[in-house]
Amino acid sequence: MLVNTKARIGVFSIALGAYLPQFPSLVPEFEGQYEAFKKTIPDTVEIVDGGIVTTKELAQAAGDKFRAADVDLVIMQLLTYATSYNMLPAVRDLDVPVVLVNIQKKKAPDYENTDTATWLGELYACGAVGEMVADLERAGKRHAVITGVVEGGDPQVQAEIEAWCRAAQVRRRFRDTNLAQIGRPYPGMMDLYIDETNLYHRMFLYTKQFDWEKMWAIADGITDEEAIRAKAQDILDTFEIEGGGTIEKVWEMARYVVAFEQWVKKEQIAFIASHYDGFAQGKAGVLDSMLIPAFSMLIKQGIACAVEGDIKVAMAMSILKTISGTGQLSEMYSIDFEKDICIIGHSGSGDADISEKKPTMKIVPVFHGKTGGGYLTQFYPHLGPVTYLGITQGRDGRFKFVVAEGVNEPGPIFTFGDTNMRTRFSCGAREFCNKWSEAGPTHHMAAATGRHIDTILKVAKIFNVPVDIITR
Repeated sequence: MLVNTKARIGVFSIALGAYLPQFPSLVPEFEGQYEAFKKTIPDTVEIVDGGIVTTKELAQAAGDKFRAADVDLVIMQLLTYATSYNMLPAVRDLDVPVVLVNIQKKKAPDYENTDTATWLGELYACGAVGEMVADLERAGKRHAVITGVVEGGDPQVQAEIEAWCRAAQVRRRFRDTNLAQIGRPYPGMMDLYIDETNLYHRMFLYTKQFDWEKMWAIADGITDEEAIRAKAQDILDTFEIEGGGTIEKVWEMARYVVAFEQWVKKEQIAFIASHYDGFAQGKAGVLDSMLIPAFSMLIKQGIACAVEGDIKVAMAMSILKTISGTGQLSEMYSIDFEKDICIIGHSGSGDADISEKKPTMKIVPVFHGKTGGGYLTQFYPHLGPVTYLGITQGRDGRFKFVVAEGVNEPGPIFTFGDTNMRTRFSCGAREFCNKWSEAGPTHHMAAATGRHIDTILKVAKIFNVPVDIITR
């Protein structure tokens, strides 16, 4: 990604200290298990190591480490039975979920040849899970349990751990980067309006405000012809341009893309919500005409760029891009009642990674509903499973996720330059439209290749927001 972040995961394990002098063989056994467990945490995140905790004091020391590091998530390995005071001091002052990993070393006991030390060391992880959850509940902590086995490998456990780490990366991205609001939301689209202070308090995301005058001049100092030429080639490699494309034809666009890349790095921007409602003349008209493909080039590099000034859908795009690798702005376009499918898409910038064939770019005289004209981009989303995520707010200002999974099917699509796809939902098009709308989303949503509701639920737990699941 153009602006990188790395989630910080607090990792520790627990065991009952009273067992260790009774059964000395447990010490090397647990040390080996813990070292092996840490290797299951993907190297895409930073581990904050709390060690093996067997006393309240060690738990407090782990908690000090986790707080100092501002961890995004805590993953705790249960080695054997332990009392809850081995856990609670490590997480008491944190406002992140605690994932309890209950992995047993052996698949099954050798009943006749199992002594107490073997039972406690290799076969008794499950004994304390209920106790831990009970006390996390009483402490008001969010939690999850993963149960599995070490012997022979356990892909389900590994997939769950990796999904939690991807979800934690969303929190870190929101905390460490900024959102650029250029201009203001589309006038009258009041579902898009937002309180940026509330956004910061609830979702950790800070908004930087930029006027269009600054953007018009953003490329004035870009003179590195080698960088511009390389970016022009990147644009040609990304888009099929109607009427043919050359480096000379996209030179000015490439200059602006180079400028925007430098800008997002300097300002630590990972989200952009923009809308222009001026006269589109002079330098303003030049930038406005090429902004859609320029921002598409940023989306390709992990920067969520939303049209119409929609901050909430920029967040949804970033979440999906972070957890799945794709994040396309969308809205309901039409319903094909004969085929019982929804036509879903949007004009404007898009994500090349969601397109199954090379996206196209063409010039139009009018951006419908907006000022000016210029380059439109059309992407061709994959066929197969698709996930939609909308982010909305209730009357109390609290955010809510609205999610659905469907399947993109082949067939005719609109060809006037807007990205659109044919999605079938298990509940049917009519019922989907009813249920999705009744959930109170904004009229925008983000789309991603694949099925991702389970990971979105983890993101929601990390941010402590409710989720409406419309259909799977």
